[in-house]
Amino acid sequence: MPTTPASTRITDVRTVAVPVSDTDRAIDFYTDQLGFEVRMDVPFREGLRWVEVAAPGASTSIALVPPGPEGRVGVDTGIRLSTADAEADHAELRSRGVDTDEEILRVPVPMFTFRDQDGNTLYIVQAQQ
Repeated sequence: MPTTPASTRITDVRTVAVPVSDTDRAIDFYTDQLGFEVRMDVPFREGLRWVEVAAPGASTSIALVPPGPEGRVGVDTGIRLSTADAEADHAELRSRGVDTDEEILRVPVPMFTFRDQDGNTLYIVQAQQ
């Protein structure tokens, strides 16, 4: 039986969440190491903050959130960040002491994995020309 596709008004991905153990340390990593900007830093619930960081000009931000009930950080976020030059970013992050994989993968495009201050895994992928 054929179905009609659902229709919504969703237009974009606004925010993805990354669990962090220390919000201030996470802000330092994402701003100082990756060059992101703080888009939002406001009180949220009792004693917590809602913090979003993003690459300048990006439409999607990363929310730096407390870990869930299990207290887990150091997860594979599945987040792929886009760059014009994966090789240059790889060299730059390594020179700053960021925990990156040693090698750049080149299939299907240049990309590499790195970890933030809590060991959360993110990826940098070179945009296709």
